[in-house]
Amino acid sequence: MQSTFRLSAFTFCLLTSGLLLSAFFSSCGFNPDKQTTGQSWLQGEWRQDSVPAQKQLLTYSLYDLKFSCDSFFVKIHTYSKVNTSGDSCMASGKWTEYWKGTYQQRHDTLRMKGEFCNADKSIKDEHSCLRFGTYEEYFKITQKSDSLLQLASISNVIPIKAHLIKRTSCVPKPL
Repeated sequence: MQSTFRLSAFTFCLLTSGLLLSAFFSSCGFNPDKQTTGQSWLQGEWRQDSVPAQKQLLTYSLYDLKFSCDSFFVKIHTYSKVNTSGDSCMASGKWTEYWKGTYQQRHDTLRMKGEFCNADKSIKDEHSCLRFGTYEEYFKITQKSDSLLQLASISNVIPIKAHLIKRTSCVPKPL
């Protein structure tokens, strides 16, 4: 009886160790050496020209979006009639922020995750103007036509309606 118990305990420990090791090695892997292709229909440059009732709004933003394979680069042009922060970065009532990263689409949701950056795509210093660091946004995405899309943010009530400026195709780059 005691030898059966030892054998069972040994077998249990061996199986448990084997399962843990296989789970560890199956979840670990090398990062890809190239970017993935992303959504082919989204590839290119898109621009938002206006927002509904923008003349009546105190503050609004217009977006220029560029999708290249699984990556994005966004220019956010913000216009404000009020200076809420007293900051010289916003004193003129117009400013531009830049955001780069990668995106994933699952069903009708577009997840964009990246970092605020400078116009040259270099990482933004925390002592610079406006926002910095990691930024993640989820959008409900609707393709209205081949050249028109709508992104409805979960954190903003004004949707981004952008039209295609330039169609591109994905040429994966090394990472």
